[in-house]
Amino acid sequence: MNFGPYNMLMDFALMSILLFMAQLMRAKIKLIQNLYLPSSLVAGFIGLFLGKQFINIIPFSDKISTYPYMLVVVLFASLFIGRTEKSSFKEVIDKVGDTFTINSAVYFGQYGVAILIGGFILSKFYPNINQGFSILMPGGFIGGHGAAAAFGGAFKELIGWEEALPIGQTFATVGLLFGVLGGLVIINIGTRKKATRFIKTMSQLPESMQTGLVPLNERGPMGYETVNPMSIDPLTWHVLLVLMATAGGYYFTNWFKIILPKISLPMFSVTMIMGVLLQLILNLIGLGEYVDKKIMTRIGSSATDYLVAFGVASIKLAIVVKYAAPIFILFLVGAIFCVTYLFLVGRRLFNNFWFERSIFIFGWSTGVIAIGVTLLRIVDPEFKSKTLEDYGMAYVFMSFIEILLISLLPILMVNGYGLITGLVCFVIFGTLIWITAHKYGIKGGSMSELRQGEEEIIYKYDTNS
Repeated sequence: MNFGPYNMLMDFALMSILLFMAQLMRAKIKLIQNLYLPSSLVAGFIGLFLGKQFINIIPFSDKISTYPYMLVVVLFASLFIGRTEKSSFKEVIDKVGDTFTINSAVYFGQYGVAILIGGFILSKFYPNINQGFSILMPGGFIGGHGAAAAFGGAFKELIGWEEALPIGQTFATVGLLFGVLGGLVIINIGTRKKATRFIKTMSQLPESMQTGLVPLNERGPMGYETVNPMSIDPLTWHVLLVLMATAGGYYFTNWFKIILPKISLPMFSVTMIMGVLLQLILNLIGLGEYVDKKIMTRIGSSATDYLVAFGVASIKLAIVVKYAAPIFILFLVGAIFCVTYLFLVGRRLFNNFWFERSIFIFGWSTGVIAIGVTLLRIVDPEFKSKTLEDYGMAYVFMSFIEILLISLLPILMVNGYGLITGLVCFVIFGTLIWITAHKYGIKGGSMSELRQGEEEIIYKYDTNS
């Protein structure tokens, strides 16, 4: 069948129907509410089950497996457009130093463990497996479906490895499920051990976070109009900026291939750079203030919803079965690392509210930020621990670490620098942990023992309840 514009339109229309069905299920079915499963993940599973690999009643085109990387390109184009934070690195370290170092260490630790330990195990039992296989686990875990699609697309561009994308999407999916289900189990353990500071038992989230439907009294603006609709619609204005950066990345990447055919650049990282350049140009011509970052975030999040849904729906089960054992081995490596990090590193190094801060890290390092926020809100309903506030400040610089790793790792792996890359990641991981321990100290005591500053905040929380 010839593929045309209406085929793509109908693919997105059909997925929109599945997303609607998934949101309806989230709003009505208690089991899905209690598991806090994102609608995009549910829609992806429905699409996988109703698609060609099972019942075959949804007429998706054969191209849906290409959409996740395309959407990653759009997502990365939006990341830096509208960003105005101007915190200095010194200010971040002074105010939220332990948050920055402990959260940053997760990136290097998970990649280092995957490459060195996971890669070593795979090389012994599966010597013919692609050398880039090991980074697909942390790409899916810590980077979610977006980074998994970025890695998959990069490997396809660099060495023509088409299996990388469905494998990465598989890691992202099982990682997200592990983050939700494992996080709920860990919270139960934490409440029994009296490690949680604001709840004594598993509490219910607000109805809006369970059902996904926000009541009138809880609604807020998704952004502000920065241009007059009589001239151009505000949403059109923001979308066109994203697509301008996307076009710049696409055409520059293709031009670069012509000029230097032996060197490949990941398109998603080029579009991100184009987004940065576009924002600089907007600032220079006096239009920078007319970009609303909240709207940009919503555009990126919308792309992510479809990315996750198409990513799960297009998982090739034959490839998953083919690599089931290596996938399971690396999943165990990642799961053990994340749980150990929570109870060993987070518990011993955070200055205060170690469980709240650590369960948030567990959530985002196995799935996405939304899972981390969900788990955090269960144990800290009003965000009194300032976990999110501190993370937001630290992420201004952490985002550069994340994007640098996603951009460089595929290139390093395909050029034979896997061992060196793993060692460097592990050394940086160890250095960050050492710096944190040296600067802030190692905390002892039981899980329930209060730390400096906690009692005052807990008392204030209790008296205001």
